[in-house]
Amino acid sequence: MVGIDRGGPNDVPELPDVVVYLESLERVAVGAVLDAVHLESPFLLRSVDPPLDALVWRALLGVERLGKRIVFAFEDELFAVLHLMIAGRLRWRSPGAKLGGRATLAGFDFARDGRTIGRLVLTEAGSKKRARLHVVCGRAALDQHDPGGLEVLAPSTDAALFAQRLRSENHTLERALTDPSILSGIGNAYSDEILHRARLSPFVRTGEATDAQLAELFTATRAVLTEWIERTREQVGDGFPDSVTAFRPEMAVHGRYREPCPACGDPVQRVAYKEREFNYCATCQTGGKLLKDRALSQLLRGDWPRTVEELELRRRGGAG
Repeated sequence: MVGIDRGGPNDVPELPDVVVYLESLERVAVGAVLDAVHLESPFLLRSVDPPLDALVWRALLGVERLGKRIVFAFEDELFAVLHLMIAGRLRWRSPGAKLGGRATLAGFDFARDGRTIGRLVLTEAGSKKRARLHVVCGRAALDQHDPGGLEVLAPSTDAALFAQRLRSENHTLERALTDPSILSGIGNAYSDEILHRARLSPFVRTGEATDAQLAELFTATRAVLTEWIERTREQVGDGFPDSVTAFRPEMAVHGRYREPCPACGDPVQRVAYKEREFNYCATCQTGGKLLKDRALSQLLRGDWPRTVEELELRRRGGAG
C-alpha cells in the first residue's frame, strides 16, 4: 500500500483553521483579563514598543483575523498580532498547566473575577522557530500587518471583484490563490482543494484564464472554504482545536500523492520545487497531461512522460 506523502513545509494553519481558533478563543478567553505572560522563547517577540508586559491586567475585548494572523484586541487599543507560520499551534490548558518542553514558545494566563481560568499555550514543532508575535498600539499600527488580500467569503465579494483581483497580476492560479496580497487566508492545502473542485490546472495563468474559468474558481473557492470551516467546527465542537493539521483524510488531493483521486480514481500527482509542493489530479484538472516535477524529472533523467499511464508504466519498469 502506498503511503500518503505529507507534502512540503509550507502547509500552515489557513482560513478555516484560524476562523475556528477565533471562535474557540471567543468562548474561553474574550472578556477575561490577561493575568500573566510567560515568554519561553525570546525569538517569538518581534516588537518592543509597546512592551509585551503592557498587555498584562488588560481585558481581552475580542479576537480578529488578518489573513492567517490572529489578532488579540485588548483594552486601550493594544493589539497582539500572532502569526503561527508553519508549525505554530495554540492550546487551551487548565490553570497552572506546565509549560515545559522545547516546543513551548509562550503561555498566557487569563483570569475572571480575580481567579485564573486557563492558560493559552503557544507551541511550535521543529527546530526552526518561525512563529512571530507583535504588540502594537492603535488601529493604524494594526493595519500595517494586514497583507491586503481580498476576503473571498465577505458578503461584498462577488465573482467580478474576485476575477479583477486575480488579474491584477499575471501569475499561475496556484500562486495567485496563495498570495496573501491577492486573496486572504488561503495556502497550499486549500488551494489544492479549490483547484481540484474547479477542475483547473494549477499552471493556468490568471491573465489567460477565461471569465467562465474564474467564475468557476470563485464558486469553488467559496464552497471549499465554507465546507471546511463547517467540518472543522463540527470536529472541535465545544472544545478547543488541539490537532490543527493541513493533512486531512477527507481531502481530495492535498497530501495524497499517488492515492486515488475521489472523482476519477486515477493517482494524485504532485509538483515540488524549492520548499513548496502542490497536488493535483491530471485526469480531472489538466486533461491527462502531467505537470513537470523537478524531483521526478531528475530521477527519470529528463525523459518526462506525457500521461499518467506512461508514468505508472515507468514506475513499474514497463516502459521501453
